[in-house]
Amino acid sequence: MKRVLLIIPAYNEEGSIQKTVSMIEQYKHATDLPFVLDYIVINDGSTDATPQILDREGIPHIDLVQNLGIGGGVQTGYLYANRQGYDVAVQFDGDGQHDIASIEDVVGPVLTEEADFTIGSRFIDKSKENFQSTFMRRVGINLISFAIRLVTRKKIYDTTSGYRAANARVIAYFSKRYPVAYPEPESIVRLLKKGYKVKEVPANMFEREEGVSSIRAFKSVTYMIDVLTSILIAGFMKESDS
Repeated sequence: MKRVLLIIPAYNEEGSIQKTVSMIEQYKHATDLPFVLDYIVINDGSTDATPQILDREGIPHIDLVQNLGIGGGVQTGYLYANRQGYDVAVQFDGDGQHDIASIEDVVGPVLTEEADFTIGSRFIDKSKENFQSTFMRRVGINLISFAIRLVTRKKIYDTTSGYRAANARVIAYFSKRYPVAYPEPESIVRLLKKGYKVKEVPANMFEREEGVSSIRAFKSVTYMIDVLTSILIAGFMKESDS
């Protein structure tokens, strides 16, 4: 049976991390999954009670000695997945926004080798009630989507989704190279430019109830200039294979 690992980055998620893990455990026990589902929390140098909660509840986790940001935290998870020989790694937010009930939809194309990498999207299945984010963030997502299409010729709708699944080849690649500043959109560009098969699939998401989003600068013109520039650089920069 294939082994799937949820990588759960967490920075100051004392109000939601235990609830998120409980949701995963309840789903595992109530569902006959066609794969083994494990999880690891990456405590990204939290300064609140997150480390104490993880220790007290016996939740599998890795403690980073300082805050590396979402890119460094997720790459730590890919390193762990690569070393432990997982078949699929899924980025899964610790704030409770991602619906674990969508996990089979997210990992399905990877397990069947239809795709190397999938992106759980809020925007491609209009028939479902789904948290669509704020107006300004949707505007930013559309601009990022345009930039990605400009450099890769592929339309990605939910460009900042953190609900993503990677096969073993992508796990190995990301364990060595993973973007730091704007990891979600930039990593999509890198994969597409290297010829990996990327597929967007429907996924349900909820509104964040606790904590602060790691992406909270969509109203900033400077932020948008920086992220769009990083996409263009990733799109036109030739990356060595070493």
